[in-house]
Amino acid sequence: MASKAVIVFLFLVSCFFSVSFADEVKVTIKSVTTIAKTDPNFICATLDWWPSDKCDYNQCPWGKAGLLNLDLGNKILFNAVKAFGPMRIRIGGSLQDQLTYNVGPAAGECPQFKKKDDGLFKFTNGCLEMKRWDQIMDFLNKTGAKLTFGLNALMGKTKNQDDKSSNPVYDGDWESLNARDFMVYNLKKEYDIDSYELGNELCGEGVSARIEAEQYGKDFLMFRKIVDELYPNASTRPIILGPAGFYEEKWFNKFLEVTGPDVVDGVTHHIYNLGSGDDADLINKIQDPFFLSQIAQTYKDVANSVKLFAPWSGAWVGEAGGAYNSGGKDVSHTFADGFWYLDQLGMTSTLDHKVYCRQALIGGNYALLNTTTFIPNPDYYGALLWHRLMGSKVLSTSHDGSAYLRAYSHCTKSGEDITILLINLSNSTTFEVSVLNDMNLNLFAEKKDYVPQQQREEYHLTPEGGDIQSDVLLLNGTPLKLTNDSDIPKMGPQLADPTTPIRVSPDSFVYATLKGFQAPACAK
Repeated sequence: MASKAVIVFLFLVSCFFSVSFADEVKVTIKSVTTIAKTDPNFICATLDWWPSDKCDYNQCPWGKAGLLNLDLGNKILFNAVKAFGPMRIRIGGSLQDQLTYNVGPAAGECPQFKKKDDGLFKFTNGCLEMKRWDQIMDFLNKTGAKLTFGLNALMGKTKNQDDKSSNPVYDGDWESLNARDFMVYNLKKEYDIDSYELGNELCGEGVSARIEAEQYGKDFLMFRKIVDELYPNASTRPIILGPAGFYEEKWFNKFLEVTGPDVVDGVTHHIYNLGSGDDADLINKIQDPFFLSQIAQTYKDVANSVKLFAPWSGAWVGEAGGAYNSGGKDVSHTFADGFWYLDQLGMTSTLDHKVYCRQALIGGNYALLNTTTFIPNPDYYGALLWHRLMGSKVLSTSHDGSAYLRAYSHCTKSGEDITILLINLSNSTTFEVSVLNDMNLNLFAEKKDYVPQQQREEYHLTPEGGDIQSDVLLLNGTPLKLTNDSDIPKMGPQLADPTTPIRVSPDSFVYATLKGFQAPACAK
């Protein structure tokens, strides 16, 4: 009996220590000025052209999620996009530079993408019927989405026969007629296009094909001229984005130097910093704060190129899926992906990026929605909460604790309070977070002009059953599931005593809105 009593005592003691003790961390927010400002529609998701036989690593994860096959009448898809009110959508991707538009004097036969071993991305050229385009635009208009459309930049170009590399140079001027006819069609139909982008991953070393910086710059000058001509009213004119590829400093700087002032409105670049989708170490990379931080230098370098060569514009992440070739089948659609994704949102907004486009809304393993059922994956809800809670004004945020705790803060959408995002990458440590204002060093100290009477609003995101590779996300302990009408569930906060620290459990994300924080930057 004595031995059993000792065992029970030790068990209770261990429980007490595991529950009662946590790392105490002080997060300091500099609230007097902002350090960056994002677009109001910072969250963006992509839609791609891939056919159902797009396959990687002996799997074909796109199904009918490509735009030529996607069920636009699906109620879950409709509600998922509409819930953002609005959601920014980028249409484009690898096959956009093989897509023609069946419109104008050249309209005729309209072949679909087919497998071809020696074709770009192992597919033939494809074609977009205007009937299908009308269906796509009807969907986007009804959901209130803001559209970026990626145009074919290889029209009229020929492969340099002397270039035997896997990513050969394509020479010649851009043939703009088909793109112009497509834009004219959109004007006649009074379609609202927020922005046009020219080409996909043709810059620098390229992916399967590339264009030299000087030539691409000349193509963009022609592009700008056409858009300005078709849209003489600057207030309704779509903005121009590019070059939509992987950042290489010398190439980007030359491209922006050639295009010159007020040609490119948004400098887009792509990120797949987790490596290939079949990497067995993917699940470890995604939880490694030191690995996740390595990409920060690229964001700083892009922002610097924009500052030096295109200060009238802004840096955008035009496409980011984490792991390339459709993502990791056991990781990219699960709770674990949020360690990477939410950290990316925080990091890029801090490093002066205006928009972040997630590959993809649907399709592949890395989509925000399940490719076959359309049910939202965990990252969808993380993105929706960001969109609703994190405003455009970014605040400097730092702490004195473990690298496994990430912290980012913005003024709220209303602009009066602040919302902080806390990401706990550790699978064993709980963090007790106190938030300090750099103006008074203690948020909860008695001050004449601030009395913490309003409760803190907290959104704790955790995986079902504690399994970070689960597709089911818990909000404050309750699974997020669609309603019986296929609507996105309500996502209300739990209220907390504002004088207590924010408790961030292992393997969890917390959004917390701090009422009455008195941030001068948010009051302006």
